[in-house]
Amino acid sequence: MNPQEQFKKDCESEIASQAADAEFQRLSRAWMDRAQKLRYSYHFRWLGRPIIQYPGDIIAMQELIWNIQPDLIIETGVAHGGSVIFYASLLELIGKGEVIGIDIDIRAHNREAIEAHPMMKRIRLIEGSSLAPEIADQVKAAAKGKRVMVVLDSNHTHDHVFCELDLYAPLVSVGSYCVVMDTVVEDMPDDLFGDRPWGPGDNPKTAVHAWLASHPEFAIDRDMDARLALSVAPDGYLKRIA
Repeated sequence: MNPQEQFKKDCESEIASQAADAEFQRLSRAWMDRAQKLRYSYHFRWLGRPIIQYPGDIIAMQELIWNIQPDLIIETGVAHGGSVIFYASLLELIGKGEVIGIDIDIRAHNREAIEAHPMMKRIRLIEGSSLAPEIADQVKAAAKGKRVMVVLDSNHTHDHVFCELDLYAPLVSVGSYCVVMDTVVEDMPDDLFGDRPWGPGDNPKTAVHAWLASHPEFAIDRDMDARLALSVAPDGYLKRIA
């Protein structure tokens, strides 16, 4: 066994131990609850723009994008633009590809900052509901014949995410991923979400499990969950296997 193979084998064993460590899992869960109260994920930027993601998920997405080498990344939910710029910068390193960012309301100051960014050359912004047929049709046309990855990170209610999965997950290439963000809502106390329309029982994770029940071509990447421990997307890294 060469050193690289040995390192990989050691990591696999350590990840299995990490996943089986009940105290580590309990502490990770408690840390996530506390971090949500402190708005921890709001305090990071990618190439100058707020990304509103946890560092572990940022690294995980980098790994996936490098391994998949997609031609197109579709993200629902743009906010301040950090994520679309992050994905675009990785595609720039790869040397190909485009990011489509869809949001029902791309605020003028955010659009201005994104459009002025050097990575805008690999970004297409679409304003409107991700569920609107004309927008879904536009994205489907852009995805035709391409290696596609999808990230769902807009409205986090069960019904909205379920509909997004129906519309955009079929565009994902075999071996690629549909990543559903904020599935962690299901595992958190209800009082952490204020007046938001989502919470335990009505969120991306409930949508994922309901949708997967009739879509065996996708599977939850349990290895990713085991490795990350601290993630906004437990059960949300969905790999297309067929």
